[in-house]
Amino acid sequence: MILAKPEILRQIHDGRIRIEPYDEDAVGPASIDLTLDNKLRVFDTDQHITRADIDYKTLAKLTDIIDGYLLEPGELVLGITKERITLPGDVCGWLNSRSRFARIGLMSHIAAPFLAPGISNRQILEIYNAGRNKIMLTPGMRICHVVLQECKGTATYTGVWKDQEL
Repeated sequence: MILAKPEILRQIHDGRIRIEPYDEDAVGPASIDLTLDNKLRVFDTDQHITRADIDYKTLAKLTDIIDGYLLEPGELVLGITKERITLPGDVCGWLNSRSRFARIGLMSHIAAPFLAPGISNRQILEIYNAGRNKIMLTPGMRICHVVLQECKGTATYTGVWKDQEL
Protein backbone atom coordinates (compact mmCIF):
# COMPACT_ATOMS: atom_id res chain seq x y z
CA MET A 1 0.00 0.00 0.00
CA ILE A 2 1.34 3.45 -0.98
CA LEU A 3 1.61 5.92 1.90
CA ALA A 4 -0.42 9.12 1.45
CA LYS A 5 0.53 12.49 2.96
CA PRO A 6 -1.27 12.06 6.32
CA GLU A 7 0.44 8.71 6.89
CA ILE A 8 3.85 9.99 5.73
CA LEU A 9 3.56 12.92 8.14
CA ARG A 10 2.44 10.65 10.99
CA GLN A 11 5.37 8.27 10.48
CA ILE A 12 7.82 11.19 10.29
CA HIS A 13 6.33 12.70 13.45
CA ASP A 14 6.57 9.32 15.21
CA GLY A 15 10.22 8.94 14.14
CA ARG A 16 9.64 5.81 12.05
CA ILE A 17 10.65 7.61 8.84
CA ARG A 18 13.48 10.13 9.02
CA ILE A 19 14.45 12.63 6.35
CA GLU A 20 17.52 14.77 7.14
CA PRO A 21 17.35 17.64 6.38
CA TYR A 22 13.56 17.65 6.56
CA ASP A 23 11.25 20.18 4.90
CA GLU A 24 7.55 19.54 5.53
CA ASP A 25 6.74 21.51 2.35
CA ALA A 26 8.46 18.75 0.37
CA VAL A 27 5.75 16.23 1.35
CA GLY A 28 3.18 15.94 -1.43
CA PRO A 29 -0.08 13.98 -1.70
CA ALA A 30 1.76 10.62 -1.81
CA SER A 31 5.49 11.35 -2.14
CA ILE A 32 8.38 13.40 -0.78
CA ASP A 33 10.42 15.69 -3.03
CA LEU A 34 14.18 15.26 -2.76
CA THR A 35 16.85 17.80 -3.65
CA LEU A 36 20.14 17.62 -5.51
CA ASP A 37 23.32 18.03 -3.46
CA ASN A 38 26.24 20.18 -4.61
CA LYS A 39 28.39 17.50 -6.23
CA LEU A 40 28.07 15.33 -9.35
CA ARG A 41 30.15 12.60 -10.89
CA VAL A 42 30.78 13.54 -14.52
CA PHE A 43 31.79 10.70 -16.84
CA ASP A 44 34.96 10.84 -18.93
CA THR A 45 33.68 10.15 -22.45
CA ASP A 46 37.08 8.91 -23.66
CA GLN A 47 37.17 5.77 -21.52
CA HIS A 48 36.34 2.29 -22.79
CA ILE A 49 34.56 -0.19 -20.54
CA THR A 50 35.98 -3.65 -21.11
CA ARG A 51 34.76 -5.51 -18.02
CA ALA A 52 31.49 -5.71 -16.12
CA ASP A 53 32.96 -5.25 -12.62
CA ILE A 54 34.43 -1.79 -13.21
CA ASP A 55 33.82 0.78 -10.46
CA TYR A 56 31.83 3.85 -11.57
CA LYS A 57 34.19 6.02 -9.50
CA THR A 58 37.03 5.20 -11.91
CA LEU A 59 34.88 6.37 -14.85
CA ALA A 60 33.59 9.64 -13.45
CA LYS A 61 35.21 12.70 -11.90
CA LEU A 62 33.71 14.16 -8.72
CA THR A 63 32.72 17.74 -9.59
CA ASP A 64 31.48 20.61 -7.41
CA ILE A 65 28.39 22.22 -8.96
CA ILE A 66 27.89 25.07 -6.50
CA ASP A 67 27.42 27.40 -9.51
CA GLY A 68 25.36 24.83 -11.42
CA TYR A 69 26.11 22.29 -14.14
CA LEU A 70 24.82 22.49 -17.70
CA LEU A 71 23.73 18.96 -18.66
CA GLU A 72 24.09 18.37 -22.39
CA PRO A 73 21.55 16.39 -24.46
CA GLY A 74 22.47 12.69 -24.27
CA GLU A 75 24.68 13.19 -21.20
CA LEU A 76 24.58 10.99 -18.08
CA VAL A 77 25.90 12.17 -14.70
CA LEU A 78 25.58 10.78 -11.21
CA GLY A 79 24.17 12.97 -8.46
CA ILE A 80 23.18 12.39 -4.88
CA THR A 81 20.29 13.64 -2.80
CA LYS A 82 20.97 16.16 -0.08
CA GLU A 83 18.53 14.23 2.12
CA ARG A 84 19.42 11.12 4.08
CA ILE A 85 16.42 8.80 4.15
CA THR A 86 15.97 6.34 7.00
CA LEU A 87 13.15 3.82 6.64
CA PRO A 88 11.83 1.26 9.14
CA GLY A 89 11.95 -2.42 8.23
CA ASP A 90 8.35 -2.45 7.02
CA VAL A 91 8.55 0.49 4.59
CA CYS A 92 10.29 0.60 1.20
CA GLY A 93 10.41 3.31 -1.43
CA TRP A 94 10.65 4.10 -5.13
CA LEU A 95 12.54 7.02 -6.67
CA ASN A 96 10.84 8.76 -9.58
CA SER A 97 11.49 11.75 -11.78
CA ARG A 98 9.31 14.78 -11.16
CA SER A 99 6.90 15.42 -14.02
CA ARG A 100 8.08 19.01 -14.54
CA PHE A 101 11.49 17.67 -15.53
CA ALA A 102 10.26 14.55 -17.33
CA ARG A 103 8.35 16.79 -19.73
CA ILE A 104 11.60 18.36 -20.93
CA GLY A 105 13.46 15.05 -21.14
CA LEU A 106 15.31 15.06 -17.81
CA MET A 107 15.40 11.61 -16.28
CA SER A 108 16.47 12.16 -12.69
CA HIS A 109 16.76 8.46 -11.99
CA ILE A 110 16.97 6.11 -14.97
CA ALA A 111 17.43 2.71 -13.29
CA ALA A 112 17.48 0.91 -9.93
CA PRO A 113 14.78 3.05 -8.27
CA PHE A 114 14.15 0.75 -5.29
CA LEU A 115 14.85 1.90 -1.72
CA ALA A 116 15.04 -1.20 0.44
CA PRO A 117 13.36 -1.39 3.83
CA GLY A 118 15.63 -0.46 6.72
CA ILE A 119 17.95 1.78 4.69
CA SER A 120 19.60 4.88 6.10
CA ASN A 121 21.48 6.72 3.38
CA ARG A 122 21.38 9.36 0.68
CA GLN A 123 20.27 8.26 -2.76
CA ILE A 124 22.50 8.14 -5.84
CA LEU A 125 20.72 9.59 -8.88
CA GLU A 126 21.45 8.49 -12.43
CA ILE A 127 20.61 11.76 -14.17
CA TYR A 128 20.18 11.65 -17.96
CA ASN A 129 19.18 14.33 -20.44
CA ALA A 130 16.98 12.60 -23.04
CA GLY A 131 15.78 15.94 -24.43
CA ARG A 132 17.17 18.22 -27.11
CA ASN A 133 17.95 21.19 -24.84
CA LYS A 134 20.72 21.77 -22.33
CA ILE A 135 19.40 21.67 -18.74
CA MET A 136 20.95 23.54 -15.80
CA LEU A 137 21.33 21.38 -12.69
CA THR A 138 21.67 23.37 -9.48
CA PRO A 139 22.23 22.38 -5.86
CA GLY A 140 19.00 22.32 -3.89
CA MET A 141 16.70 21.84 -6.89
CA ARG A 142 13.82 19.44 -6.20
CA ILE A 143 14.92 16.94 -8.79
CA CYS A 144 13.02 13.76 -7.88
CA HIS A 145 10.59 12.32 -5.37
CA VAL A 146 10.26 9.15 -3.36
CA VAL A 147 7.03 7.17 -3.12
CA LEU A 148 6.81 5.11 0.08
CA GLN A 149 5.12 1.74 0.36
CA GLU A 150 4.33 -0.60 3.25
CA CYS A 151 5.94 -4.03 3.16
CA LYS A 152 4.28 -7.21 4.31
CA GLY A 153 6.80 -8.35 6.92
CA THR A 154 10.10 -6.65 7.76
CA ALA A 155 13.64 -6.65 6.42
CA THR A 156 16.77 -4.54 6.60
CA TYR A 157 19.10 -3.89 3.68
CA THR A 158 22.72 -4.80 4.48
CA GLY A 159 24.15 -5.03 0.96
CA VAL A 160 27.06 -3.34 -0.78
CA TRP A 161 25.28 0.04 -1.13
CA LYS A 162 24.31 0.24 2.56
CA ASP A 163 26.54 3.28 3.11
CA GLN A 164 26.57 4.56 -0.45
CA GLU A 165 28.36 7.74 -1.36
CA LEU A 166 28.84 9.67 -4.56
